[in-house]
Amino acid sequence: MKMCETTKKIGKKTDMKQDYSLKDVHKIYLRPLLDLVFEAAQVHRVHHNPQEMQICTLLSVKTGGCSEDCGYCSQSIHNDAELDKERLMKVDDVLEEARKAKEAGSTRFCMGAAWPRVLDGRAFERVLDMVKGVTDMGMEACCTLGMLTREQAEKLKEAGLQTYNHNLDTSREFYDKVVTTRTYDDRLETINYLAEVGIDVCSGGILGLGESQKDRVSLLYTLSKLDPQPESVPINMLVPVEGTPMEGNEPLDIFEWIRAIAVARILMPKSMVRLSAGRLTISKEAQAMAFLAGANSIFSGEKLLTTSNSGDAFDQALLESLGMIPRKPFKEEHHHHVCTCKKNTEAA
Repeated sequence: MKMCETTKKIGKKTDMKQDYSLKDVHKIYLRPLLDLVFEAAQVHRVHHNPQEMQICTLLSVKTGGCSEDCGYCSQSIHNDAELDKERLMKVDDVLEEARKAKEAGSTRFCMGAAWPRVLDGRAFERVLDMVKGVTDMGMEACCTLGMLTREQAEKLKEAGLQTYNHNLDTSREFYDKVVTTRTYDDRLETINYLAEVGIDVCSGGILGLGESQKDRVSLLYTLSKLDPQPESVPINMLVPVEGTPMEGNEPLDIFEWIRAIAVARILMPKSMVRLSAGRLTISKEAQAMAFLAGANSIFSGEKLLTTSNSGDAFDQALLESLGMIPRKPFKEEHHHHVCTCKKNTEAA
């Protein structure tokens, strides 16, 4: 039997990033699913311990009232979802939630605020204190706060921020069908600032927005061309929320989700590939197949910002049944260099 094409290229552990074209990625995406998963599993085992799972917790520190018009989001003021606008949480309350998450096995604590962009002032200073507090308790601190400037990225870095989440959501071609209040290049600009100051980038997308297979290929290609590649790649499944334009979207075939995870692992061998939104409705068997295909990070806990999620007990039981163990925080082998090269706008 011939060795898979990608496996021949990867061979042994190497820092060399493969230069796949968009056409190459499309060919990889269309491979027979079981062959694709097998190949992704081989790549995964070269770069990661397949028994390890990174456990992350996501907390909404400021909910609702966002001026962006993202069609999937309950927090947008443009949507009719019934969601109360809340004030920014107090630092002590956030750190108490972080302590609970740590006790439940999480090693990364992500704080999300429904802001279109970060504004300098007391609110941002409070977030910086949250970051310092989470880092001081030995957890990896992550934020998702919207767009930011290079100076703000530097302040987050000084506060001890490990990772910043800034999803591309979908392809450049489909983007304006999802959101019109910002551009794809706005997203890439923030990602560039993060790379320049040395904060790890967490960037992925949402499947099931109404995009085509071609759009999913384009998204994965663009993510793989970011320089450096994302430290984390969340592969979200749309959770249709009543009152949003996408409340009636048809559920995406679960094998398309698995396919995207496998391609992400092949294209971004060193990245953490994270199962995020939508996991509540995905069977444990399908999740196990996603782990085999290279997913090695999950959001645990009862809630993801505003949508329900698998609880800690479910996740602990699932990982135990598969013989998997939590990954320790601050593992150096997955950290990336500070970008001093070409801009990520070339990636798209």
